[in-house]
Amino acid sequence: MRAFLKWAGLAGAVLVLAGAGFFFFILPPRVDDAMNVVTPHAPYVISPEGRALHDSLRVADLHSDLLLWSRDPVRRYGRGHTDLPRLREGGVVLQVFTSVTKTPSNMNYETNEATSDDITLLAIAQRWPVDTWGSLYNRARFHARRLHRAEERSGGDFVVVESRADLEAALEAHETNPDLVAGILGTEGAHPLEGDLANIPGLYEEGYRVIGLQHFFDNELGGSLHGVSNAGLTDFGRAAVQDMLDRGFIIDVAHSSEAVVREVLDMTDAPLIISHTGVRSLCETPRNISDDLLNRIAARGGLIGIGFWADVTCDDSPQGIAWAIQHAVNLFGVEAVALGSDYDGTITATLDASELAALTDALLATGMDADEVRAVMGENQIRFFLENLPEE
Repeated sequence: MRAFLKWAGLAGAVLVLAGAGFFFFILPPRVDDAMNVVTPHAPYVISPEGRALHDSLRVADLHSDLLLWSRDPVRRYGRGHTDLPRLREGGVVLQVFTSVTKTPSNMNYETNEATSDDITLLAIAQRWPVDTWGSLYNRARFHARRLHRAEERSGGDFVVVESRADLEAALEAHETNPDLVAGILGTEGAHPLEGDLANIPGLYEEGYRVIGLQHFFDNELGGSLHGVSNAGLTDFGRAAVQDMLDRGFIIDVAHSSEAVVREVLDMTDAPLIISHTGVRSLCETPRNISDDLLNRIAARGGLIGIGFWADVTCDDSPQGIAWAIQHAVNLFGVEAVALGSDYDGTITATLDASELAALTDALLATGMDADEVRAVMGENQIRFFLENLPEE
């Protein structure tokens, strides 16, 4: 019996270790691979005109959720949509990297409660620090530090920019080092504040410069486009937005309720971004806010980032994304339109970051001229951040 118990104990220990190995080392990449899909396709055929133009571009994108996943940003992977090598291959010079700190179970575009959180299990499975398991604020700090560590290990080919001076220096360095990619930190919702204004300077110190107000659920600041209240800003939300603006944060209203968007537009003259969206008059979906609000954002000098997935464009092919961009240009002006891929945001895409030349080629095929393509593929974003990042 003792021998049996001994062997049973050993067998149990082996099973526990095997289960732990699966949970910590095998499950996270499988989840990543299943949720950040690139549709299988033959290599895109790029016209000579499209290739020549793309090779001359400074591409910029307003939204990637790479920091949510266990991929090392410095390495190239065969899963997901982005990493620094693939961004370079796609001609990206400037990328906004966002921190996703909470997502509700059974996430949808219509109605989500704030009572559940699937990121907790992902944080444990991906072996994030223990202090992130129960704190959204600490998750945002962890993501910022991941990006800064990538900068340290990049050999000078990646920099996190926090000011106008940083971005100017990065763009100048890019002229002699075409491998250089600059990153800006943003949040996917402002719930990492955890209802405390004292956490705003902490996020600023960590390097965040873009703050999304909501994600898929109502939070302490106000209503989500996908929440239950359809409410505007709370008193805390108004105080938080004003504090953020005073400190030099850029406000992102992607996922905010229409009431929140209107109230933020009413309380400030500062340009806003809606980092990843579509245009409702082209693609009728609860994920897209009204054209009227998009027009107000554009008229204020803001940016409208067009997403790369079918739920916002109704056609996620390179041609479909190009039509969505052209539609936005026709409605809101070329200077207001940008790329807002939502790469690595649990979307299915038809191209990853290395294949962005296919989008340049598709934009030319819509009849847009080279200057218009150059603007929406990156120059609008670069100009916006040079004008709206803190000076130093």
